Amino acid sequence: MPVRSVPVREPAFPGRLLQQYLVLLKKYPIITKSVTSGVLSALGNLLSQYLESKKKRKQGRPAKEVDLYGPVRFAVYGLVITGPVSHYFYHLLEALFPATEPYCMLKRLLLERLIIAPAFLLLFFVVMNALEGKTAADLQDKMKTRFWTALKMNWKVWTPFQFININYVPVQVSVSPVTTGIFMELSLILPELFCFSLSLQFRVLFANMIALFWYAYLASVRK
Repeated sequence: MPVRSVPVREPAFPGRLLQQYLVLLKKYPIITKSVTSGVLSALGNLLSQYLESKKKRKQGRPAKEVDLYGPVRFAVYGLVITGPVSHYFYHLLEALFPATEPYCMLKRLLLERLIIAPAFLLLFFVVMNALEGKTAADLQDKMKTRFWTALKMNWKVWTPFQFININYVPVQVSVSPVTTGIFMELSLILPELFCFSLSLQFRVLFANMIALFWYAYLASVRK
């Protein structure tokens, strides 16, 4: 019986862009994740400034000009801290609590929520205080007035997302033109399924997409 070859259609521009990103993610994982974190962190700061200006205009108050140093500081933090630290942290979780270990899902979540999350938030306050050129007294004041509020919000917002992320999102990603083309076809037919399937390919990007809005919140809560 003759075997017919089925031609594989060349993915559209978004598909090629996604394919190239996945290639970079596989070849240069830390750099790619770091740059992605930096860009999304900067966008989170800009989003915070936009929402604040919009709120002031609605209240009839003059809106501030865009602080260009804000997204720069957030970009530096995402590039130098969030991307690399997140990369190694997710691999560390796999090593500490492999899938074969009893209650591994719960152990991963408790470690991330009760130890890593407070430490990472503390690091954010310290680094941002230094990038803003402020003093230790300023940091102490921010810690007293804003840290606990931000940490409680972190636990509320991030816990369900991190449970999915650290337990169901694979650490590694397999890249091929065929799978990328399938993802883009799914995006046209079942956009919700596509977004979920795509997010299951890499943990740091999944977290960064949520962090876009989280950093917008942190930018506002630190003021």
